[in-house]
Amino acid sequence: MNGDLHTHSTFSDGSTPLARLPRLAARAGLGWLAVSDHDTLRSAEFAYAHPEQEGVRLIPAVELSARDTVRRRRVHILCYWPDTACPPLRRYCDFMAAERVEAGRRNAEDLARLEPRFDPARAEPLYRASGVPFKAHLMDAMCEAGLAEGIYGARYQELFGKSGPIHNPCRYDPVDQVLAAIRAAGGVAVLAHPSVYRSMELAAELAASGRIDGLEIDHPRNTPEDKEALRRLADRYDLLVTGGTDFHGRYTGTPHPIGSCATQEETIRRIEALARSRKERK
Repeated sequence: MNGDLHTHSTFSDGSTPLARLPRLAARAGLGWLAVSDHDTLRSAEFAYAHPEQEGVRLIPAVELSARDTVRRRRVHILCYWPDTACPPLRRYCDFMAAERVEAGRRNAEDLARLEPRFDPARAEPLYRASGVPFKAHLMDAMCEAGLAEGIYGARYQELFGKSGPIHNPCRYDPVDQVLAAIRAAGGVAVLAHPSVYRSMELAAELAASGRIDGLEIDHPRNTPEDKEALRRLADRYDLLVTGGTDFHGRYTGTPHPIGSCATQEETIRRIEALARSRKERK
């Protein structure tokens, strides 16, 4: 049975508690599910503690944020079956949590200044599970107050878009440092959705140098042209080919139900075996 290898829960910027996601995966006919919350090991720890739910096998995962310093762009890297006790990986997740908390605090302050009817306290229950205020939580509170038409609609673009007044970015470590943390944790590294952050040149460089294990190709926001190029890269360098919906529940602009993008079971078992062999060598 296939699996969705890219989903999010309330442990980061998803709207659905992790414990509910396996039920959605089961109803979609999946046998595997990776909850890959942003820069936190809590979803991976849940998967290790609860390896099967609703007949669905949970894959320990995390989606790590990084920086392509050459092109000055953000990059996301999916990491599967990491050692959650690995010090470098834990340090980076702790660093990113602190960065996101500070950025979220500033975003909330700026939003309250620009929109006095917005109450930052109304967002706090929405990120209690993670402790990290993402923009989606602030926009959810805006929607509740009737101040926005949706999470990522016109009001979001007006406030947080390129020409908007609110800009409080996080700092990210360079790609190679994040990949080093994944290697230290014995995880399997897959470059996430290369189309989203215009990472096709980076994908080619990482593939050619053997610095990644796979490419996420079946993703809702990868362009058809990029998918074709990514498949050629994967074939040339014998990379794993994964798929995932990037599910965020109601925190999305365009809904993509769990299972609408997927990874073949054969590939999932290859990922698991690769991670196991790396841990055995440590």
